[in-house]
Amino acid sequence: MPTPLPVFSLLETRVLGVLAEKQRTVPDSYPLTLNLLVTGCNQKSSRDPVIEATESEVQGALDSLRSHTLIIETSGGRAAHYAHNIERVLYIPTQSTALLAMLMLRGPQTAGELRINCERLHKFADISSVEAFLVELSERADGALVMELPRQPGSRENRWTHLLSGTPVMDESVAVRAFSPVPPGDVTVGEIAALKANVAKLEAEVNELRGLITKLYEELGIVKS
Repeated sequence: MPTPLPVFSLLETRVLGVLAEKQRTVPDSYPLTLNLLVTGCNQKSSRDPVIEATESEVQGALDSLRSHTLIIETSGGRAAHYAHNIERVLYIPTQSTALLAMLMLRGPQTAGELRINCERLHKFADISSVEAFLVELSERADGALVMELPRQPGSRENRWTHLLSGTPVMDESVAVRAFSPVPPGDVTVGEIAALKANVAKLEAEVNELRGLITKLYEELGIVKS
């Protein structure tokens, strides 16, 4: 019986996602060196959230993932090379790995968005085929790897999220507020989304207060210096 997976950090899932992505998009460079893996993790495009991980941090994530046999290290040339072992450890097909990779790299997405974003990893025939694999991942006997999120106001489709960083905790104002449990010192995609929402709310309140103060100054005839 497979060993239950731990809750992985944002960086650990980013590393897995990058390896699964680059295996398909740049096969000539795969398995990846540590330097290429760091570059892939810190990539500005096709990443949500964008991060700035150091080489030592990525190495730490690799060591952690390797302890769960999700990473395979090979030696050759001047540097070690790293490959993912997702299919064998999780007992899932390559189509499901493509979907997980996109969710780990880009955060929650609809089935339609996943179909488009997975184009270079696997070409799904239609949205229904994407949904079929997502349902399979959500009903996995050894534990769900994805889940469908409640529909957001104004949205026509539900988004899906991976569960490798824990189960999302729903909030009335933010669909994915945080992942729980969260390893100390790690920041999840959900936490970042919640922080962005809180910052936007605080900025609106500050602007409102500024307007009230300006109005009060005018009524009192006070000239601001």
